[in-house]
Parts: sequence; structure tokens; C-alpha cells
Amino acid sequence: MTINEWTTAMRYLPYEKWDPTHVQTLTKTVQNSSWRLAYHIQPTSGLLNDPNGFSYFNGQWHLFYQFYPFGPVHGLKSWYHLTSSNLIDWQQEGYGLLPTNEHDSHGVYSGTALPVGDQLFLAYTGNVRTEDWSRLSYQLGAWMDKEQKIQKIDTPLIPAPPIGYTQHFRDPQIIPYQNGYLLLIGAQNQAEEGKVLVYQGDSLTDWQFLGELAFTDHSLGFMVECPNLVFINDQPLLLFCPQGMEKDELTYGNIYPNTFVTGDAFDVDDLSLTNPSPIQNLDDGFDLYATQAFNAPDGRVLSVGWAGLPELEYPTDAEGWAHCLSLVRELDLQEGQLYQRPAREHQDLRQRQTPFQSTIQELQSLIEDNQQNAYELEWTISANSKGTLHLFADPENKHSLALHFDTKNGKIVLDRSRVSLPINPAFGTTRSVSLSAGQPLHLQIFVDQSICEIFVNDGRHVFTSRVFPNIEETQLFIEGTQGSYTGHHWELRSTSQN
Repeated sequence: MTINEWTTAMRYLPYEKWDPTHVQTLTKTVQNSSWRLAYHIQPTSGLLNDPNGFSYFNGQWHLFYQFYPFGPVHGLKSWYHLTSSNLIDWQQEGYGLLPTNEHDSHGVYSGTALPVGDQLFLAYTGNVRTEDWSRLSYQLGAWMDKEQKIQKIDTPLIPAPPIGYTQHFRDPQIIPYQNGYLLLIGAQNQAEEGKVLVYQGDSLTDWQFLGELAFTDHSLGFMVECPNLVFINDQPLLLFCPQGMEKDELTYGNIYPNTFVTGDAFDVDDLSLTNPSPIQNLDDGFDLYATQAFNAPDGRVLSVGWAGLPELEYPTDAEGWAHCLSLVRELDLQEGQLYQRPAREHQDLRQRQTPFQSTIQELQSLIEDNQQNAYELEWTISANSKGTLHLFADPENKHSLALHFDTKNGKIVLDRSRVSLPINPAFGTTRSVSLSAGQPLHLQIFVDQSICEIFVNDGRHVFTSRVFPNIEETQLFIEGTQGSYTGHHWELRSTSQN
């Protein structure tokens, strides 16, 4: 059953008041979608958005995501819980947090998780609407034991924004720091300017407001969402999503960017990043937001993002579901540059391998008669090459996701203008990055039914983009005027969550 018009009352109808057959019917409809994914995390029905609570606890990886099961719209949110032993096969554990009390009555919003002893501490934002639909925002906590039983804490961790800030106050991240804890949170001040605020606590339930984190002189627009502070070899990396940032301060094409800043050190006394870098795009594609990262106990910094964007529509909406998560990525800093690589565990998805190499010339098939959009390409293009790789192409190559490359001049352009089903064209149809001129180009590309993740030059840049092909659009072509290439194609297996 699909619903053509979603009223506010429907979106915020308590879960127990829905007819149980609605989700059952919707789930069956969703399963028949040709755009369902083979190895990315996706909702069984309804809408998935921000990843939450990414952590390692009790010998397992844990991941939650914001979830609205009744349709592809933003409504009364909960957290859905997944566990994994390998970061690629995820077990569905059901609802983690549901809106059940006066402090989260209108939605369990985003947050993080932190292992503490033999429990996992969950920190999240509770969304409440008054009778006149004014927003109230509470920062809340809960404990999960080893049997995955979750008990909410009755008293809010932070009952209200500090003086001078609005109720746009959400997405807490808690990290251990020195002998206590820090809590970072996205906020908006009374002048409607986006900020990142910092709290400090000796315990997880008693927090002192320290002030605003200083890391840029630029305006961050009207709101900052999903701040995450991690450390790579003791060097701070701040991830965040500014909303409404002027494009003369940061070049971006999406409705809201997913960004980062690095620093030489983190100074808790000054509440600042020492020698901060310019604000940079975390992802150069069309569809990534709300990335969450954490320092894993194995020494890696791992991240995962929402492959979608707020306030936009996608073709799967008509089928009763929306969005997915990106692949889990490993983050690294080398000579001040951020690199994002697919977590090494993804190699376990590889099945049949096909090598390829050739010169770049007139249109030719890269992999003869590719049947499924579930594969990985590892591809090296020689210096002084120029051409186009066509993914999600029909047999005549009338439609495709086109990747234009020019290694002589150092340019790569992802072009969504040729796809058969346009996706939010108001925000442009191309995304590009500049590269070192006259150098070979290395690409690692993951294609999964309706998403494409392209890792450029060992993860120096990443393009994450949704694509919604017709059933026959599974071909790969290459064309150009000069150069050569070599690489491998792997068919990838489906994962247990899908």
C-alpha cells in the first residue's frame, strides 16, 4: 500500500496506531524493486537517513540508523539496530530506540554510541513538538547491555540549549577525553548562525557547557548538523554538515554539503583546532550527507554516511522506500590530506574476477555483456589519457552515468546528464575535481544496483552518487582519443542484510 498524500498527522501517528498489515504489504512491494541493493545497507520499508551509534561493543560492530518504516517520508523517527562481525554482513536486530516518552515524543533523532565497561551508552536528540508545533530539543541517554536490552535514562543529559541558542540543537557526539568526556553538538544561535558547541563532563550524565568550537572564520550558514571529532595519529579531524553556507566560501553543488576540517592539534582550553585547514568537501558526488566516524579499537578511524540528502526526492519514493548507507570507509591523513578508502573487509565480497587492458579508442565494451549492476572495478588509466567511462549504460549507450577523465590536464568529471531517469537536476548534473596534471589515474569503483561509489587515487577524492537505471542498463563502455588502461572487474556477492 502506498500513500499519495502525507499529512503531518499521518507522519507523526504513533507506531502502535498503524495497521500492522501496512508495513507487511509495503515490505513486499519494496522487495520487488529493481533498485534494491546487493551489498549496501538499506531499509526494509520506508525511509532511512542518518547513521547513528557506529561503534564496537561486546565483540561486534554496532550500527543504528534513523528510520521511518511507514513510507518514504520524514516522519516519527526511531533508531534501527544492526550488528556485524565483519563490517559487510549485517544482522538486523530490530528497533533500537523508539519514541516513547515526553522527551522524544516526536522522534528519536541522531546521536552516537560509546562502550563503557560492559554496556554501550547511547546519546541522542529527542524531538518534541508543542501544541502550536514549536520545537523542543532534548539531549538524551540510554544504556544497552550485552543482551541488547536498552534502558533509557529518565532525566535528559542536557534539558535545553544554552542561553543564546535556538531549539535547533541536535546530534550529540560523546568521546572520551583526558579523564572525562566531551560532547559535541550542532547548534544555531539566536542570529540564526550555525555553530558547533562543546560540553565537558566527568560523567556521562553531568555536563558543563564550555562554548563554541573555533575552527574557521567563515560563516557556516544557518545550522550545523552531525559534528564528529575523531583523531588520526593524534591529529584532529572534524566532520560536519553546514546548512546554508555561502558558495563563495565553499564550492559545492548539493543542497547541503558534507564537509571536514583538519588541525594540528585540539586545544580544549581554547576550544579550538590549532592551525585549522580550510573547509573542504568530504565527498565530491551528488548524494552523501550526515557522515558519522569513530576511533575504532583496532586503531582505524571508520566512517559511514547517508547516501541521500535532506529535502530532496528520489525515484524509489514511488515504491515506498528511500535511501541507503554508504560503504564503511577507513579514514587516513597523509601529509595533511584526507584519504577515504573502502574498509578492507570489502575484499571479501569479491567473486569472479576478469582482468582487462587496452588502448583508449572508439567506443568499446569494457566487460562483455555485463549482466548485473553489482561489481567492483579497479582501474588504472595512463598519463596523458583522455576519454569517458560509461557505467549503467544501455546496450546502445544512449544512456549512462558518464565519468569523463583527462589525465593530461588533470580533470575528472562525473556526469549524470545522460542517465535515463533524472535525479534532482535543479542541483546540477555534473560534479568535478582537479587532479595533478600529467599523472596516471587510479580508480576503485563500486556499483550496486542504484548507487555508485568512486574512489579516486587511493581515496584522495570520492564521488558517491545514486543512479536509477532501467533493467537493461548494466553495460560498461569506454571511449576516448588517447591513452591506455588496465584493471580488474569483480562480480560481488550479496550480503546477509539484503
